[in-house]
Amino acid sequence: MKILGISGGTKNGNNDAMCKEALMGAKDMGAEVEFIRLNDLDIKHCTGCIACVKGLFGGKGGKCILKDDFDWLLGKMLDADGVVFSIPIFEKGATGLFRTITDRFGPRTDRGNNIIGTKIAEEMGGIAPDPRLLKDKVVSYMGVGGSDWATDIQLHCGIHALTPMWKVINNDVFKWSKGIMMNDEYLAQAHEIGQNIANAALDYEKAEYKSEEGVCPHCHSNNFFLDKDSAKAICCLCGIEGNMEIKDGKMTFVFPETQIAHAHDTLSGKFIHADDIRTNEGKLSESQKSDEYKARVAKYKEFIAATTPSK
Repeated sequence: MKILGISGGTKNGNNDAMCKEALMGAKDMGAEVEFIRLNDLDIKHCTGCIACVKGLFGGKGGKCILKDDFDWLLGKMLDADGVVFSIPIFEKGATGLFRTITDRFGPRTDRGNNIIGTKIAEEMGGIAPDPRLLKDKVVSYMGVGGSDWATDIQLHCGIHALTPMWKVINNDVFKWSKGIMMNDEYLAQAHEIGQNIANAALDYEKAEYKSEEGVCPHCHSNNFFLDKDSAKAICCLCGIEGNMEIKDGKMTFVFPETQIAHAHDTLSGKFIHADDIRTNEGKLSESQKSDEYKARVAKYKEFIAATTPSK
């Protein structure tokens, strides 16, 4: 059993310490551990070129065209039985680098897309996507912030896990944590998070969410998009639509059971999304062949060029 720890912080700083403390906990449970610091890597921003999803649905494997350290990092994650992240909290949420990694996961690592891509490749004798992308995996997140501005971090971490359908074991926030290396309570919590993910990796079927339950009973998110004219609410993580109700003095999210099939973290929901993508990409492809489309592209291209730094 191998547990990979990934820190998004500065060298030998708070996030490194929390991540390594979690790895110590995992090692106590018999795990082989490895540590990576994101700031040591060259990770380019996703450009939205959609070459990966075109490759998946075209039976060509779904590779990314960018050449950097991302494939190396992804390979390390796919080889591990469990992954634990320690991420600094910037502007209430995850760092830009962590969000870039989430973007690079994108449609390329989506469980539903890879199931479809594997089937397409088999039918046409093409290149199947990496089979490790279909492997069940457990993941935990620690958001470490210097104040109490931390309302988005758990959502950002949950979105990262949603794409490949990795099972989240812990998704915890550590506020007011400038001196976290001297906070024995927080260090003990990180150690326990490491023990939790090691135990979860040993028995995936019995693995369960260990952090405090959220308002959404399905994905444990506390972030919702609210309708100002009604009680309607949409979970910002799993996308389930329902209503907010006050029960016993507590905010409760209530939704019809049929919504589960549309949730973004279920295979049925992912297949719905994949069908939508293929339909809209087909419409765009046809539109791009028209003279009107080409004329509009030319109009905007000729209107103004982008300003770039002087070399």
